[in-house]
Amino acid sequence: MAILERVQADTREAMKAGERDRVGALRMITSALQQDAKEGKGDEVAVLRRERKRRLEAATAFREGGGDERAAAEEAEAELIGTYLPAELSDEELAELVDAAVAEAGVSDAKEMGKVMGLVMPKVDGRADGKRVSAAVRERLS
Repeated sequence: MAILERVQADTREAMKAGERDRVGALRMITSALQQDAKEGKGDEVAVLRRERKRRLEAATAFREGGGDERAAAEEAEAELIGTYLPAELSDEELAELVDAAVAEAGVSDAKEMGKVMGLVMPKVDGRADGKRVSAAVRERLS
């Protein structure tokens, strides 16, 4: 079942249960996924990661501005979005992928980090944030 179909089914269930906040968040997710599909990109995981990141950034901004209630709502939405994302890679799994990519690329200098990133990112397949992968590659090459 595609992520969009799962979200739509969960939206119907939340509507039946009268969970207004959850329905609103799920509708937002549905809209973002449908917009991405309409544009022909079709990368549901990337959409969910982007939306989750937006919610976390908004929560930080609200918290800094003294809006703890709004920050909590944004964090709850980010957590809901996270339930539809694939499981994150463990540090050990990520290190193994990075080691394999470094060996495959045959590089040992941090200046050639781009080659390693180009090999690792498709294997990660949305199961780790790009910043986290970049940090692991940088650490391995230093």
